[in-house]
Amino acid sequence: MLSGQQRQKPIRVLVSKLGLDGHDRGALVICRALRDAGMEVIYSGLFCTPSQVAKIAVEEDVDAVAMSLLNGAHLVLFSKVAHLLKEKGVDDILLVGGGIIPEKDRKLLEKEGVMGNFGPGTPLADIINYISENVVRPRIR
Repeated sequence: MLSGQQRQKPIRVLVSKLGLDGHDRGALVICRALRDAGMEVIYSGLFCTPSQVAKIAVEEDVDAVAMSLLNGAHLVLFSKVAHLLKEKGVDDILLVGGGIIPEKDRKLLEKEGVMGNFGPGTPLADIINYISENVVRPRIR
């Protein structure tokens, strides 16, 4: 139970475009949808390395990282972010994938700790609800 002085903070999400994928329209749509749903959104910009994404996630104290890729490198890059966060001892940030992810790869990503793995055409409400319902820790002000 929260005291009168404390209140729940909005979910804080890092939206990231990894690797050499310069197609960011979908990521920008996600940024706006999450923001409109009341979440705090940080956008990494294009061409981030997994190290940069993990560093930003820790420094910005995010609740979730929404990673987007359309170039087929999701197994390598998403998994690398998960491993780097584990190496840093971070296990309470929800990792969500999105982009062109074949069904067979989704199970592999889930084993690495990358959940959701939403494809093109996923309703924005589904992504918002997934993040809202699966954030690991409540943020208290």
